[in-house]
Formats: sequence, structure tokens, C-alpha cells
Amino acid sequence: MYPFIRLAFQFFVHRKDGPLDLTGTHVSQHICWPWDIDLWMELNNGRTLTLYDLGRLPLARRVGLIGLLRENKWSLTMAGVSVRYRRRVRMFERVEMRSRAVCWDDKFVYLEQSMWKANGECANHALYRSAITDRNGIVTPETALAALGKPAPSPETPGWIAAWIAADAERPWPPMQ
Repeated sequence: MYPFIRLAFQFFVHRKDGPLDLTGTHVSQHICWPWDIDLWMELNNGRTLTLYDLGRLPLARRVGLIGLLRENKWSLTMAGVSVRYRRRVRMFERVEMRSRAVCWDDKFVYLEQSMWKANGECANHALYRSAITDRNGIVTPETALAALGKPAPSPETPGWIAAWIAADAERPWPPMQ
């Protein structure tokens, strides 16, 4: 089940956090609960992706996007993700999540998120391709930024993100069976 109560809690905890720049980092704290684990008693890989919502949505609020979505009847969608899992997160372990927008192009915003253990090790790291949509399809980042009153060129796309974008463009769609 989707963690609606945990999401509401994150919005409550961060309700007084100040606005962030477009590429500012939102930092939040989370616990791996018993319902987040798999058969190996660690944070389930699929649940990790769901928990990343708990960082992305407060990030969107802090940059002003949530209000803009409501005003314009726009939505957010994820159009791709690449994740590296490197350290186990065990039941009841606390992690710090860091979420930020890195860059954007003519359609998508590229977000990076990571979970950090108390010992300073990065447990996992995700690169998301996100889009803002309306009933007609994708709303360009340029349009959204102008509506936010923050028109800005994208920061330079890091090489590793550009390589992921290029590799993903080579991937067949629909997939071959």
C-alpha cells in the first residue's frame, strides 16, 4: 500500500522549511519499517522507489511546484529511473534522504536522490527522469519555470546523466519480446 500517512508526515515535518532554489537539496530522515522489508530482512528494492516519493514531493513543494500544479491542473510523472543499490538498509535503520533536481531539457527534469546510512555510507542512489503533464501531454520545463516566475536555463548536464539519456534513447520501444 502507498505510504500516504508517511507522506503527510513528511509534509508536516517540513512545513516550515524555507523555499529552495531550483537545484537546491531537500534533506529528510526516514526509518525502514517492518512493512518496508523483503524476505532477506532488508529494505525492498521496489519499496525504495516508493520511499523516494517521500523526498521528491516535499522537494517539489519547496521549489514552488506543488502550488503551480494545483493552479494549472498539471500532474507529475516519472518517465524513467536508474538505481544503484550498494548497501543494505535493515529493519528499523534510519537513513537520510537527499533529493534535488540536477538539470532539465526540452521535456524532462532529471532528479537525483540518495539514501545515506548513519555511518556516512551511501546505501542507494537513483536518477529519475520526471515530467510535468497536462491533459495534452508534457508541459515543458521552460513553460513550468516561466509559470513559477523562475525562468532559467538548465545547469550543464553532467556527463553521466547525458550518457544515461543517450543510452536510454537507443533502447527499443515497445520492447522486443
